[in-house]
Amino acid sequence: MDQRSLRGRRSIKTLSAYEIQRRLPGSVVCDPEHAGFGLRRMMPPELRGDFQDLTSWRQGVVEVLDLALTRRDGVVIVPMTVTDSDYFAQTVGRLRELGHDVRHFTLLAERETVLRRLRERGFGHLLQFVSGKNSGPGRESWAVGQLDHCLERLREPEFAEHLWTDHSTVPKTADRIAVLAGLPLVPNREGALRTRLRQVRVGVRHIRFD
Repeated sequence: MDQRSLRGRRSIKTLSAYEIQRRLPGSVVCDPEHAGFGLRRMMPPELRGDFQDLTSWRQGVVEVLDLALTRRDGVVIVPMTVTDSDYFAQTVGRLRELGHDVRHFTLLAERETVLRRLRERGFGHLLQFVSGKNSGPGRESWAVGQLDHCLERLREPEFAEHLWTDHSTVPKTADRIAVLAGLPLVPNREGALRTRLRQVRVGVRHIRFD
């Protein structure tokens, strides 16, 4: 099987990535945010910013994904949003230069849809408060502040292929990606309730407390 790397957009990207992984035997999810937040936690709080600005993150992502794609069979699924052209070239572009068949997808939605999804993510702040690690409204406020810029940038041709998700479920989005990438997904036989419960579990596992 060809080795490929898939990329997506915001929290829907993570759910879609794990939906593909669930239905594609031999595939694996490699999430660059793990490395990013690890680097971020290494720094004093007053120096913490966007981890994508760190050269070490961009180089590390390429090194790890190159290793995964070279040393194992199967598809590597990468849920990560990059809107900076230079950073895109240094990650996705660099992997292509190394000879990997990288299939890139940007999952887009209208502004109102994204705002609604951000409000739903506010559940994570409730868990932070209960755990005594409440970081305040900064993260969602930052996301809202970056929203218009991100939506504008991601619509540019360099970030194609674009898939609109406003009226699409996660399983249907995964199906669309699979068709475009030539991935033989196992048919989805889950009911709506089971799918929703599994997605909630995925979301809870990816709540950040810093």
